[in-house]
Amino acid sequence: MSWNPSLDPDCPTGDAVDAIETVIVPRARDLGDFEVRRALPAPRRQMVGPFIFFDQMGPAEFITGQGIDIRPHPHIGLATVTYLYEGKFHHRDSLGTDQWIEPGAVNLMTAGRGITHSERIDGEMLSQPYRLSGIQTWIALPKGAEDGPPAFVHAGRDELPMLDGEGKRLRLILGSAYGARAPVPTASEMFYLDAVLEPGAKLPLPDDHEDRGAYVVQGAVTVAGQEFGAGRMMVFRPGDRVSMTAGPGGARVMLLGGATLEGPRYIWWNFVASSKERIEEAKEAWRAGDWEHGRFQLPPTDSEEFIPLPER
Repeated sequence: MSWNPSLDPDCPTGDAVDAIETVIVPRARDLGDFEVRRALPAPRRQMVGPFIFFDQMGPAEFITGQGIDIRPHPHIGLATVTYLYEGKFHHRDSLGTDQWIEPGAVNLMTAGRGITHSERIDGEMLSQPYRLSGIQTWIALPKGAEDGPPAFVHAGRDELPMLDGEGKRLRLILGSAYGARAPVPTASEMFYLDAVLEPGAKLPLPDDHEDRGAYVVQGAVTVAGQEFGAGRMMVFRPGDRVSMTAGPGGARVMLLGGATLEGPRYIWWNFVASSKERIEEAKEAWRAGDWEHGRFQLPPTDSEEFIPLPER
């Protein structure tokens, strides 16, 4: 085991503790056009495995002519994962990627030393009302990958492993779980699943990963005699055998976790790093705005504007 933000080595084990180490209640964040619920980072938990940021987007309804319009902005030291339940939006990045993100697919953008991207609703999508909902997460990179090259990988919903049976339907988005492995490569060992459970269905958590969590998107689940409804993230003690049971209305749950990293991470704006110096270097590079020769470039198909560095 490496760094864990809240694990006390003197804690009792076995029957002397509850199965759940931490329960996180997300904070609402207003992004202008719609609201998100942010579960990570939290006061008692910076990360679950390498997952350092977890936002539930929507469900939101947009009228004709309105939608997400996030101008080009930079990232370092992380990989972003966008997973949608409904709707779609347009991803463009400084690698030249031009990809519509759609429900059930996985879209992993690795920033490494630095990448710039935009997320917009445009084109024919603006000609009609639509709904949008999904999860956006950031995965902190291990120290050996922080200065690596940026990358983007897209895998369609039909390429992802599906585990189906006994009232459970699981899509493996990233990493490995239950004997299956997702096709998208990651910088560290992890698991990330979308689990849809019928009423009363039982789901054991993967027991071969160091750090594990679950976020209830819809419905409710019972764990160790406690019920947890939508908008709750549970973080479980390493090594415990844990199972959840869906409530009478069924449930949709995101399971996440993996190997913990070598230490905590610093977060400032869209930057994640193992040192404050790396954050300061990225700030100066973005402020300089040397898109031709500098650390950051703008997306070639979306280079007319960008989000300035915050003054804070």
